[in-house]
Amino acid sequence: MAYTPDAEVLEICRDLIRLDTSNFGDDSGPGERKAAEYVAASLAEVGIESEIVEAATGRTSVVARWGDQTSSRPGLLVHGHLDVVPAQAADWSVDPFAGEVVDGYLWGRGAVDMKDFDAMLLSVVRARQRAGAVPDRPITLAFTADEEAGSRQGAHWIVDHRPDLLEGCTEAIGEVGGFSVEVGGQRLYLIESGEKGINWMRLTARGTAGHGSMAQPDNAVTHLAAALVALGEHVWEQSPGPSMQRLVETVRELTGETSTDPATVLAHVGPAIRMIGSGLRNTTNATMLQAGYKHNVVPGEAVAFVDGRYLPGHGETFMPAVQDVVGDHVSVEPHITDVALEYPFEGDLVDAMTLALHSQDPEAHIAPYLMSGGTDAKAWDRLGITSYGFTPLRLPGDLDFTALFHGVDERVPVDALAFGARVFDDFLGRV
Repeated sequence: MAYTPDAEVLEICRDLIRLDTSNFGDDSGPGERKAAEYVAASLAEVGIESEIVEAATGRTSVVARWGDQTSSRPGLLVHGHLDVVPAQAADWSVDPFAGEVVDGYLWGRGAVDMKDFDAMLLSVVRARQRAGAVPDRPITLAFTADEEAGSRQGAHWIVDHRPDLLEGCTEAIGEVGGFSVEVGGQRLYLIESGEKGINWMRLTARGTAGHGSMAQPDNAVTHLAAALVALGEHVWEQSPGPSMQRLVETVRELTGETSTDPATVLAHVGPAIRMIGSGLRNTTNATMLQAGYKHNVVPGEAVAFVDGRYLPGHGETFMPAVQDVVGDHVSVEPHITDVALEYPFEGDLVDAMTLALHSQDPEAHIAPYLMSGGTDAKAWDRLGITSYGFTPLRLPGDLDFTALFHGVDERVPVDALAFGARVFDDFLGRV
């Protein structure tokens, strides 16, 4: 029976954007319950049963079994998260939760991170279910809470408390991969085959408290400021792993670039270098400061929080290296940590992604990359599940796509949504 996998993708994505699931990281937001209920109802409408689970009130995930559950083949987990980062409406050109279509784009918080993939998945699954085109492999569908704050009340909670929901799964497909960039006048699709580790650190400087009018060389604020300047100016050594080495070689082949410097080669990806280039080296960015309580009092302590991301294999050496950079006046402690991941870019799943992209874009070039941030894949890895990022989008060459992640005026081309649904439908027919 014929079916149209992209028929509902725009409508579903608009519906999901209009459900505000902002995650402030402290349980003060609306939670994911309404979106989870929407997903569960969308699946139930076509006869797919799901289970709603909550780590805490309103912090809601949905998991469903689909495909041929009697098959002896290993299970495939297909996952997306329901939460989004907050948006300040005054900064936007449109209401970030209105789901407006303007100039061929769907605008709204979550349009690229990651309600676009949630919508692709629902559109394809609903179309296939109605047509009786159910994959002959066991499929688990997971729509999770709390990914934007470390997955502790979403994917990690499921792994800790309900691993039975993922029983039999050995591979996974999720976000932040499969999108195109223009390189040498050609489209290169980047599939995430790994992601950097997380080491969010607390930096504490201590000094001598006293009156602000007096000379005070042992000033905690000054010590901390000097340490942050040193860290901000530090250039971490490039150390590309297998995924990034392969990407560099692909870009070199497409452009004829002769430089041996990986960063110079990857500059050909354009503005996407801010994300893609981060896969070449460890990174550190100061993000929050806490110090002082009165204008004329020198505080005895000053604190900064630093977002550190390290390459696979650098987990043991990263924080000591940060300590060396900031010096003896500042102590460095882990605040939130999670593992780095990297998987081989080979095998049946990679072949299926490659062929699916070529089915809709015969001129596509494809390469892996190491993602700068983190996803729910870190939780699934604890169960031995190999994860890849594959949210296929064919994008205009002049779109600064990576700037839209957590950015103002987040938006996705409407035709890219439809393209992604068709690619993902083809992918499900091959796995």
